[in-house]
Amino acid sequence: MIPMARTTWIAIAALLALPGCVSLGGKAPPQLLSLDAAQKVAPGTERKGGQGATLIVADPEAPRVLDTVRVPVKISATGIAYVKDAQWADTPRHLFQKLLSETIAATSDRLVLDPGQYSAAPGQRLSGELMAFGIDAGSRRAIVTFDAMLSGQGGSVVARRRFTASAPVAAVDAASIGGPLNDAANKVAADVAAWVATQGG
Repeated sequence: MIPMARTTWIAIAALLALPGCVSLGGKAPPQLLSLDAAQKVAPGTERKGGQGATLIVADPEAPRVLDTVRVPVKISATGIAYVKDAQWADTPRHLFQKLLSETIAATSDRLVLDPGQYSAAPGQRLSGELMAFGIDAGSRRAIVTFDAMLSGQGGSVVARRRFTASAPVAAVDAASIGGPLNDAANKVAADVAAWVATQGG
């Protein structure tokens, strides 16, 4: 080990003596936001794949403004800001994929898989794009919009549909937005699950 020069130690000591002036990383918010499925698979539930019974739920695509752990606020037709001190535990598209998978599995007899999980049985694939997942400042509502696409074996598109839901927010701040966004996301997930059930498999 090469001894550190005396001047280097002095510089480090000076930095440590000024904690208010030096930041080695972003300040973590008091809590992280996540999504909680209103409809969950009961413990002990067993599902088996069969002809058409498997459904792979892919992570949705998302525009750059949503592909972040920050929560966007639409402040005008062309203006976007972010909610101060509000941060997701993961990006909304990953959180929504988990919520969607859980909701579909809880409300159907499908064997629901992530794209990384192997299934020997043929089935369908649910993908799409998360178009909105944030707050509209003008209406004070949390808004979630998902463009769903259901594909069959070989990648052929079976059906497409846009789903949207909203919920009122008491205030546009970190403490007030989590519940309404969770409510809107669950409404969209429930509507998608009902739609998928009508498409066969």
